[in-house]
Amino acid sequence: MGSMTEGPENTSDETVDRLRREGHAALAELFTRHRLRLRRMVDMRLDRRVAGRVDASDVLQEAFVDASKQLERYLEDVPMPPFLWLRFLTGERLMATHRRHLGAKMRDAKQEVPLRIHARPDVRSESLSFGLAGKLTSPSVAAVRAEVNDRLCKAIADLEVLDREILSLRHFEELSNAEAAEELEITTAAASKRYIRALERLRKAVEDIPGLSWGGG
Repeated sequence: MGSMTEGPENTSDETVDRLRREGHAALAELFTRHRLRLRRMVDMRLDRRVAGRVDASDVLQEAFVDASKQLERYLEDVPMPPFLWLRFLTGERLMATHRRHLGAKMRDAKQEVPLRIHARPDVRSESLSFGLAGKLTSPSVAAVRAEVNDRLCKAIADLEVLDREILSLRHFEELSNAEAAEELEITTAAASKRYIRALERLRKAVEDIPGLSWGGG
């Protein structure tokens, strides 16, 4: 039995073919292989008020059940690559979890963002700033670390919704540029440009802090 990993040697079409041939057994393998990527998505977006009551693993388990129930319908049309479909369902399940615990408070409908983004909660600025701070090297002084986190958090909050999303998708959830572009319903060139621009804005937010350097990007 071959690998279900989607890449140069195993395209989305091949993965779909295996799902059609092997059904739920192939789905279980696919979900297992992508579990860590899906877990990162949940960790980046799970509201801190809910995190104490809901484990990310529970969200993933419910998402897998959803995928099992919807597999036949997905294969009838295949509206998106298999991994992005699993990610979409995980986002929907995370939204349902937030509604169950926090009520029906949703994102501002006036924000012009792709429809697929509405299937998941916003990435939290605190999660992004904490993760990005880990990419920086600086003096191990608590006051400096606090200033870095504070500046990054404010800079991230000022970014456009799509720019915050592209940072999370590329930098932490490890989607390829092509996957991120499809997820955000923009071109690959636009996705790359937004990612570079967002990183540059964050670099500028902390570049004057003595002893600080960006450890990758």
